[in-house]
Amino acid sequence: MKKKTGYEYYTNRHSCFLLQYHIVLVTKYRHPVLTGDVKTAVYERINYVAESRGFNILELNGELDHIHLLIEADPQTSPSELVNVIKTQTSRKARKLYGDTLLKKYYWKPYFWSDSYFIATVSENTLDVVKNYIKNQGIK
Repeated sequence: MKKKTGYEYYTNRHSCFLLQYHIVLVTKYRHPVLTGDVKTAVYERINYVAESRGFNILELNGELDHIHLLIEADPQTSPSELVNVIKTQTSRKARKLYGDTLLKKYYWKPYFWSDSYFIATVSENTLDVVKNYIKNQGIK
């Protein structure tokens, strides 16, 4: 998914679009597991998913029990599918790498993310506000 030079919007064969989403994912039971190697693995997997699916990550940050993601997606991917792919891929990767070690203290069943999530569209007027909000997550 690439923007044409000089355009603010993405284009494909039949459409012109700019779909930006602010997504918040919360760990199951809000356990503080997004630290160190687990956090690195989750963030790397999100970047991998975005790259392989053609999404553009504008900002990614979070705290010990949740992440914020500002992402641009294509019109063929529904918001719920986008969240589902990210949650599934990151959960599988984190549990594969750390399910028997770092995560074992918190999750004895195959959990990682809460079933719920937050997603909102972002406009040109609010893009910088949301970007700065995400960038400053975890900073006290």
